Amino acid sequence: MLSVDGDADAPVEARIRIGWNKFRKLVPLLTNKDVSLIMRGRLYSSCVRSSMLHGSETWPVRKENVVALRRAEMRMVRWMCGIKLKDRFPMKELRERLGIDDIAIGITAEQAALVWACAAKRR
Repeated sequence: MLSVDGDADAPVEARIRIGWNKFRKLVPLLTNKDVSLIMRGRLYSSCVRSSMLHGSETWPVRKENVVALRRAEMRMVRWMCGIKLKDRFPMKELRERLGIDDIAIGITAEQAALVWACAAKRR
C-alpha cells in the first residue's frame, strides 16, 4: 500500500497502530515487575516489534518513517521500564537493559535479507 507520491506514510502509520494494539494487549506482562527486563524485551521484540515491522522490507523507507517508528518504540520502551520522559533517561541504556536493538537496525536488516533472498533466488 503506497500513496500516489510513492511514499509509505500510510503503511507505517498503520503498522504503528497495530504495534500499539499488540502492546496494549500485552501491557500486564510487559510492565510486570516480577518479569525480568530481558524477558520483557524478548516478548516485546517477538510480538510487538515484529508486528510493527511486518512488511517493512517493501517500504521505501524515508527518514520521517524511521523517526515515527523510533518515537513509538521509545514510548513503549519507557512504559515497560517505568521511566517517564521527564526523567531524561538515555534510550540507549534502556534498550541495553531490555536487550533490544534500535528499530532502524531492524528495518535495514530486513531489507538486506530481502535483497539477499532475491539474489539467491536468481542464481
